[in-house]
Amino acid sequence: MARKVARYLNWLGVPAKVFNVGNYRREHLGPAQPAAFFDPDNAQGNQARARMADAALRDLVAWLTAGHGRVAIYDATNTTRERRRWVVDALDRAGVPAIFIESVCTDPTVVQANVRETKVRMPDYADADPQAAVADFRARIEHYSRHYEPLDDSDRELSWVKLIDVGERVVLNRIRGSLASRIVFFLTNLHLTPRSVYLMRHGQSVYNVTGKLGGDSSLAEAGRAFATQLAGWLPARLGEGPVVWTSTLQRTIETAAPLPYPKVQLRNLDEIDAGVCDGWTYAEIAARLPEEAAARKADKLRYRYPRGESYLDLIERLDPVIIELERQRTPLVIVAHQAVLRCLYGYVANLAPAACPHLDMPLHTVIELIPHAYGADERRHPLAPVH
Repeated sequence: MARKVARYLNWLGVPAKVFNVGNYRREHLGPAQPAAFFDPDNAQGNQARARMADAALRDLVAWLTAGHGRVAIYDATNTTRERRRWVVDALDRAGVPAIFIESVCTDPTVVQANVRETKVRMPDYADADPQAAVADFRARIEHYSRHYEPLDDSDRELSWVKLIDVGERVVLNRIRGSLASRIVFFLTNLHLTPRSVYLMRHGQSVYNVTGKLGGDSSLAEAGRAFATQLAGWLPARLGEGPVVWTSTLQRTIETAAPLPYPKVQLRNLDEIDAGVCDGWTYAEIAARLPEEAAARKADKLRYRYPRGESYLDLIERLDPVIIELERQRTPLVIVAHQAVLRCLYGYVANLAPAACPHLDMPLHTVIELIPHAYGADERRHPLAPVH
């Protein structure tokens, strides 16, 4: 959750950073700490963990008060009221408001799946046998459970959100402001079900052949060949179950048409609006509007086409798409456009917004992404060549 919230906020242009106490422990004490280290009756372990928690919190406060970002995430197991009060007091002294996020799961099946899918990928278990890693982490959970004091009505003076069984129930307390509400809404759409996301541009269009921007042209011959090949390749790989999203422009609709899956057209997936430059080539823009060509080259992220959009505008437009992407529990196929896919890929791959406008999104290539707690695995599948 900490990593996903930070990724989402940074993608939206809200500078955020995770301060993970576990990383401090691994850096200063070594990664291979057994479950007994987390036993609340282990005085030496408690002292060592308290030092790491203090170091992380100090760095967090320094980062925020220096103006480096807007949201800092203190990723720590703050399981007692005493510990939470210590955190709040430190932040109060720095003038920093706090929201606690508590995730409670009582479903043993979900807990087991979460441990297997996410915890065995932790740096703590980089070289460990997966079965041994699961057993050790479950022992760590037992130690935390003995010491655990939940957020409840006795904590009414604090701001907090409690997520029960991965969002099946949500309890809010003193959540105020647009940014806090946005974070909570994002959290309520997260889940643990693993699934793949397939990103691809539409097949080569008539405008692609002539080098024109925007428009609503149909597929060229090579694009139709890609659509035919995709209709054979994707079902052989995925079978039944995927959902297909396209833009409302005919080149994406035509590309997805042969696929035997339910399709949803989303206007938010339409290509970046080139404004008065729609239908022009880059050479024509340079010749007719040289100052615009220079401005775009100088800052591609923030440059806005006259009466059109910038990449920052596009990222804002794609926010509802990201929420729906997080909600999906089945494989998702997105057939869209170069700028749109750059932004979506940047989100899933946890890239800074400034990197998005420069990403390589080749035609007739399926980009398969498998998100997980510590990033995403990627495979690229080139299909029909472009002549």
